[in-house]
Amino acid sequence: MYKHLLLLLLGTGACAQKLSAEELSKKLEAESQVQLVDVRTPSEFKAGHIPNASNIDVRSPQFNSMVATLDKSKPVYIYCLSGGRSSSAANKLREMGFQEVIEMPGGMMEWRNKSLPEEKLIVKSEGLNLEEYRHMIPTNLPVLIDFYADWCAPCKKMKPYIEAIEKEGKVKVIRIDADQNPRLMKELNIVGLPVIKLQKGDKTWEHVGFVSEMDLRAQIAEITK
Repeated sequence: MYKHLLLLLLGTGACAQKLSAEELSKKLEAESQVQLVDVRTPSEFKAGHIPNASNIDVRSPQFNSMVATLDKSKPVYIYCLSGGRSSSAANKLREMGFQEVIEMPGGMMEWRNKSLPEEKLIVKSEGLNLEEYRHMIPTNLPVLIDFYADWCAPCKKMKPYIEAIEKEGKVKVIRIDADQNPRLMKELNIVGLPVIKLQKGDKTWEHVGFVSEMDLRAQIAEITK
């Protein structure tokens, strides 16, 4: 295992490079011929992607054969929705001998947050807007808002105990799918998942990323005092 890791770090000469959405946008403006790869699912790609990107789903069985058509001697720019899948795909490309793989960790969530240009192959509902979201939040009850996505591993891990908390009835639970509500994600400036918000009157608590059941229940106990 250590030998394999050493080969990855030293033997291939490849290194991890990252750009923000705005940095990638400037790069695309400056260069007309760029290998830009969107590693999300075809349905996500059709619903909105960076102009001139190619779609190669990192979870597809044909991923390796499809990326083999790329030029290893030239940089490959890679992104997904919020960085998880693109990181995995970038590591695969480096293992395959691609020398310069540049990631956009913020993915389409950051791209949309910055109002950068986007192409759509199908018309998709933008989901909730900010006003509709605010109307969903009760003002007289403690509420837990879970922003998640079906592909998000930490979201999946947290789902069972969030559902258990909902059944207990101590707090109202609202789960919002980030993929189905891109407009709201932009308006709330959410660029990573999962995001948990707890509210009761003037009391608020927010956490980005995985939170254990013990820690979440402790925060619920604090906000419902």
